[in-house]
Amino acid sequence: MTRVRDRFGFGLPALVGLAALAAPRVVLHDLDMIQEGTFVNGLFVFVPPVCWIAAVLWRRPPRPFLTLLVVGAIYAMFLAAGHQLLWARALDGATPTLGGNLADLDSAVQELLLRAAAVVSSLATGVLVGVLTGAVAVLLCRVVPDHRTDPSLPPGG
Repeated sequence: MTRVRDRFGFGLPALVGLAALAAPRVVLHDLDMIQEGTFVNGLFVFVPPVCWIAAVLWRRPPRPFLTLLVVGAIYAMFLAAGHQLLWARALDGATPTLGGNLADLDSAVQELLLRAAAVVSSLATGVLVGVLTGAVAVLLCRVVPDHRTDPSLPPGG
């Protein structure tokens, strides 16, 4: 655990916890409880990554980009697992099918291919969120004073 904390600035439970902040949106979206383009959906999209960045700014890990890349990768696993677990519910039982040359494939093979594509998409999305938040965190760490060492800040602030 100490090696994880030394490398990423947070222990494994904290990294998983940060990633888990973004997991409720997966469930709520797949259960059709929130819709794209709404204010509430926007909160579920943007608040977790802002929290990730805030945690990095507060804790100042040695490699903020790598830290948030790892958080994004963990989130990617939550995203992939959530979509797979809620697959039938999210699609209202209407499993999509392939077209063109692949339309004649057995329906089980089609579903396997579509689920695999969804996993790849989820993993790419989560990692991309980690990359973007990591890049923002690196920039902010360069311009926002470290609360632990800035003499202009009040003690404890």
